[in-house]
Amino acid sequence: MAADENPHENPQPEKRPEQPEKPVRPERSEAAQDREHGPAGRLPMPPESSGAAERAEADETPEAQEPDSAGQKTDKGADSSTPDTVAEDGSAERPASGRERLVASLWPPRLTRAQLIVALLLFILGLGLAIQVRSTSDSSALRGARQEDLVRILDELDNRSQRLTDEQRRLEGQKTELANSSDQAEEARKQTVEKEQQLGVLAGTVAAQGPGITLTIDDPAHSVEADKLLDTIQELRAAGAEAIQVNDVRVVANTSLSDVRGGVGIDGKRVTQPYRFKVIGKPEDLEPALNIPGGVVQTLEKEQAKVSVTREKKIIVNALREAKRPDYARSSSQ
Repeated sequence: MAADENPHENPQPEKRPEQPEKPVRPERSEAAQDREHGPAGRLPMPPESSGAAERAEADETPEAQEPDSAGQKTDKGADSSTPDTVAEDGSAERPASGRERLVASLWPPRLTRAQLIVALLLFILGLGLAIQVRSTSDSSALRGARQEDLVRILDELDNRSQRLTDEQRRLEGQKTELANSSDQAEEARKQTVEKEQQLGVLAGTVAAQGPGITLTIDDPAHSVEADKLLDTIQELRAAGAEAIQVNDVRVVANTSLSDVRGGVGIDGKRVTQPYRFKVIGKPEDLEPALNIPGGVVQTLEKEQAKVSVTREKKIIVNALREAKRPDYARSSSQ
């Protein structure tokens, strides 16, 4: 039998054409080779080269990556449903939503020094505007007044301006008369007498009469004190009152008021309610001045007092004061 026909001889390995390298397949067991070729037909194991070993390790590595269609590498062995993040304890975490990322970017706030300065300036500006708006809203006493009341107040201001204009013209006329009069001494005497009468009315040393109003304040609760009567006198003077009498006491420039038991003391004289004011002046100016919103009448009515104002064509003020010579003041013309 020829040597090449001996089945027990080891056949020579045939030279095969070079083929592209394929991944090394896992070796079969010796039992499987014995069943297929027999003990004699077992092929000798070729020496493993370093390149083949590296390819085998690469094939056995489950994390081999291949580029996908977008040019990015993906894990073959990784499932598409595998979460992107893993917690410290090993449990899978779901990816953060857009709202959670927005909240994470806004809180906690990361403020810079410039932002803090701008915020402080805006706070100071807002505080200043709030204080200004509040002071403006509180300072206007006529806010919310009716149109009729506002028209009445404007008329009163116009009347005051007209009175001042008339007084200016009268004084200018006296100056012209003194300058052009042939008998300047006689004219000066007449003006002196007239001036004395006017000063006597203001000082309360002479009686006076003329148009005006009567003001009656009935205070059954005894809540009207000296300061309320003083405010009434000041309001009447501002409206153009030329002579004022309260009950039987003449009110002048140096009149003083004080609280006493059962009433009010005026220049040391006790005056009880009801308080009756006799005022000489222009009625069209005096009455509206008392009835303006927030004025004397409303203030007294808040104190549960009854107030009545009546216009009169003729008011007689006959309460007099004693003329006293001043101790220190002297006329500068002497």
